[in-house]
Amino acid sequence: MAPKNAFLYTLAIVLASLYIAAADPDILVDYIVPRGATNVTADYFTYTGLRDIIEGATPKNFTLTIVSMIEYPALNGQSVSYAFLQFPPRSVNSPHSHPRGSEILLLLSGRLEVFLVDTDFKLFTKTLEKGEMFLFPKGLVHYQYNNDPKDPATALSAFGSANFGRVTLPETIFITSVPDIVLAKSFQTDIATIQKIKNGLVGSNGLN
Repeated sequence: MAPKNAFLYTLAIVLASLYIAAADPDILVDYIVPRGATNVTADYFTYTGLRDIIEGATPKNFTLTIVSMIEYPALNGQSVSYAFLQFPPRSVNSPHSHPRGSEILLLLSGRLEVFLVDTDFKLFTKTLEKGEMFLFPKGLVHYQYNNDPKDPATALSAFGSANFGRVTLPETIFITSVPDIVLAKSFQTDIATIQKIKNGLVGSNGLN
């Protein structure tokens, strides 16, 4: 297989994984409780996991706290979930997509640059102010960046799925079994540079 064809083949696999669209199934009951549960109270519908995080100190690195049906079982079957995003100065939420749910982001504090790429490779950009919202359609690649050198930013995202999924491009491309030679030729660089990028991602415990 010629290098160009190898690149196109690899790119096709990556893009296919990004644009898989699935919807949560409808349920025929009011809500779903864990198997064997016999006494459901208001506590089951309550989640307190964000309380300490919201009131805590700003982290040193971008931090994403997901609240899906995995963390909050009451969401199972409800087609909704949340994420709390904390952006220290000059931090980024790297390019990624959500294959199972659209995202609507509400900026709670600071200023935030948001980016969206559609399937025609058109880039949409916007600088959000506190209280503004931005929609990221299901399956499309997007990212956010806090360009402020001093002030942090925080945001809350709601998703149209109880388990929205997350495909992060740097990890998908570099922390997988894609051969170094394919990546080097695809990005028009050398294998040493590719390995340096991979080591940097692993050394930082991956990207959020």
